Amino acid sequence: MRLKRIEPGPGQESVWDYPRPPRLEDCSKHIQVKLGGVIIADTRRAIRVLETSHPPVYYIPPEDVQMDYLIPRFNRSFCEWKGEAHYYGVMVDDRVVDIAAWYYPTPTPAFAPIRMHIAFYAQYMDSCTVDDEEVTPQPGGFYGGWITSDVVGPFKGDTGSELW
Repeated sequence: MRLKRIEPGPGQESVWDYPRPPRLEDCSKHIQVKLGGVIIADTRRAIRVLETSHPPVYYIPPEDVQMDYLIPRFNRSFCEWKGEAHYYGVMVDDRVVDIAAWYYPTPTPAFAPIRMHIAFYAQYMDSCTVDDEEVTPQPGGFYGGWITSDVVGPFKGDTGSELW
């Protein structure tokens, strides 16, 4: 089964118009991440990573993240574009999300602007918003894109996308 590209409406973007390799874009939209009633991250200085078939991933400067709630993890993964990712858990009171976010301590030169910036998995947080709109997590447990009403797919991770 081949998934068909959704035509974007006015004010929308199609993830099929995003480039490969991915592009970085400064983002002044209001980004918030909450867990257990605590605002973990709050910024208007995120960097969006836009990659073909993926909803945007928002990387937040560490200065705009409540780092006291983050727990470094030993997990690692590798991205052909960005390099080696490291992971954080998040703990608020007695609530622990084991793998909640990731970052690149030494990204490839093309992705140097996201060095140490933190991206959160929306599916593990209580709330992730872009300009007060609650995001939908990208399907497929590994992916961390945030879907909002201004982005259309189909998205990598949707049923049938494993055939791409």
